[in-house]
Amino acid sequence: MSLVVGSSYLAPCFNHKITVMIIGRKEELATLASLNQSNESAFVAVYGRRRVGKTYLIREFFNDTFHFKLTGIANVELLQQLGNFHSAFIRHFPEFEDKPVAKDWFQAFQYLITALEADDSPKKILFLDELPWLDNTKSYFIAALEHFWNSWASARKDILLIVCGSSASWMINNLINNRGGLHNRVTHRLILEPFTLAECEAFFTYKSATYTRYQIVQLYMVLGGIPFYLNAVDIGKSAAQNINDFCFTPKGFLRKEFNNLYASLFKKADKHINVIEALSQKMQGVEREELLKLANLPNNGNTTKILTELEESNFITKYTAFGKNSRNTIYQLIDFYSLFYIRFIKNSDAKDKNFWLNSLDSPEIRTWSGYAFEQICFSHLDEIKKALGISGVQTNSSAWIGSNGISKAQIDLVIDRRDQVINLCEAKFSINLFTIDKKYADELRTKIGVFKDATQTQKSVFLTLITTLGLTPNDYAQTLVQNTLTMNDLFQEK
Repeated sequence: MSLVVGSSYLAPCFNHKITVMIIGRKEELATLASLNQSNESAFVAVYGRRRVGKTYLIREFFNDTFHFKLTGIANVELLQQLGNFHSAFIRHFPEFEDKPVAKDWFQAFQYLITALEADDSPKKILFLDELPWLDNTKSYFIAALEHFWNSWASARKDILLIVCGSSASWMINNLINNRGGLHNRVTHRLILEPFTLAECEAFFTYKSATYTRYQIVQLYMVLGGIPFYLNAVDIGKSAAQNINDFCFTPKGFLRKEFNNLYASLFKKADKHINVIEALSQKMQGVEREELLKLANLPNNGNTTKILTELEESNFITKYTAFGKNSRNTIYQLIDFYSLFYIRFIKNSDAKDKNFWLNSLDSPEIRTWSGYAFEQICFSHLDEIKKALGISGVQTNSSAWIGSNGISKAQIDLVIDRRDQVINLCEAKFSINLFTIDKKYADELRTKIGVFKDATQTQKSVFLTLITTLGLTPNDYAQTLVQNTLTMNDLFQEK
């Protein structure tokens, strides 16, 4: 399991060992440990989707002990941000309490330089959280940060500057791809992804939960691998009870999360939400032209920026379907909570506080469950490749829809392998063993035939079934299916 509890890292800046209580994040922890002990200064940008655990990771690793820590405040003016800086500054450096509030960010960073130069610690850890909120219009915050790093910090050996923000697009545009004085100045990037299923299992094990993997998959379908959401789970209740409480009771914390989520990341979120709602109608994703029609957006640079921001914030993805070129890029919604909100929460009756518990066997929920399980497979491609024994093989993966001129077919997941094999993967979510009957066997044969005819592939085609609990042994399963995976394979550690 990807469970890190009680691991210790030497913290030379404080002359003691730091014990971390963090699930997963092994690569990120190793990077932080290395930088903490380095004899060079480093500028680290940490970003990822809101609620994914960025601040928690940094706070926990450093035991919430920094030489200086500042958290930006949302929706306030420059004077309030500078007042916030001043409060943080005198809290960390009380010997400078007589200094007046800085008149601008350049003076604020000069205060910080003066205080740090008087500190003889071998490593000075600086943490600027919610960085995008500090960058008010005409505040010149980025210019001041740039001057602080270029003219002072980068020339030293003892500065570890960590900046964090939920707006991945802002972090990338203003820091990573900065065309001014911060160009190529960020030395390290930590991009936090949602938890995998294995990490979710480790998380619930740490909390002494007794959920089966089937119940963890159910929770993942709604919450994704977002640690903040997972931490709210009441382990004394079933997955279905938690989903019902979060999403359909009057005070459920996910009832109003959707609008807050997008508004907190994007200044004008209406068009971003239009894209999300449009993609929720097309489970397999759509090409750009159709997406713009569905979202009622013009085909211009601003729309491209919106799509890029959503992609960089890990809400949507884009890919080129098998047999297509880059002009046929497919956009697809990959945020589990957003899809669930639009499908079920948005128009739900607040008075029907037991909606989910009363609807578990409905056709609508069965359809959604099947699609959500497909999305879980997409988000665990590394685990699928490992289970197939092809981790070292170069692959391209996508969904596929096509026709041979007579019949149309849709494949949940196509794994196109460099070793001249294609895995056609079908994902099936079921509470029992999945049975291939004659009707479905004929459907599978048709799919394989249409795919071969439409693509004219010369590669070997292996039919792969990914189910929750496995296949019922019968002649159809034996003769049609080359590879059988279960949800247990999706729980493998990478």
